[in-house]
Amino acid sequence: MSAPAAPAGPADDDIPRMLRPLARALARINAAMAVVGMLALVAAAAVLTSSVVSRYFLKASTDWQDEAAVFCLVGATFLCGAYVQARRGHVGIEALATVLPPAVNRVRLAIVDAMSLAFCAFFAWKSWTLLHEAWVDGQTTSSTWAPPLWIPYGLMAVGMTLVALQFLVQAATSARAVALHRAGPAARTR
Repeated sequence: MSAPAAPAGPADDDIPRMLRPLARALARINAAMAVVGMLALVAAAAVLTSSVVSRYFLKASTDWQDEAAVFCLVGATFLCGAYVQARRGHVGIEALATVLPPAVNRVRLAIVDAMSLAFCAFFAWKSWTLLHEAWVDGQTTSSTWAPPLWIPYGLMAVGMTLVALQFLVQAATSARAVALHRAGPAARTR
């Protein structure tokens, strides 16, 4: 299984200079997380398939398999969020982008990126607090298998932190594009 292609995001020159190392590191981390996400999806499919086979043919209890699959899916979803956002692959309303003038669309994108950054930063912070509580209190799920809850909370915390960092790079890049456009052609050559 090979790593996914590099993001089709902004060119390195478009990203503010101080965030370029972060953007490059995120691109590498996001590619690795995409591979981890693919493996987690395959693992979830294998676990669920074995669960169906075990229940049907062997009449065996498979309590652990549903939770294991859910943990894999939570990991795939959250860890791959930044990879998808780097390509701006999340659901968006493109109808606005096609009817707005380019200057207004740049401002719209900067505002949406800033609002998304604020939301994802809050979500990441809250995920880290949930992880801490689950770890300190030794919380487990209510099933008979009872795996520790720090596992899904940890996946959420890491994934949302990566998404927030991705939005930080994109919000700064969008804000820079608005500022450069307002400054005129002379500023864009610098």
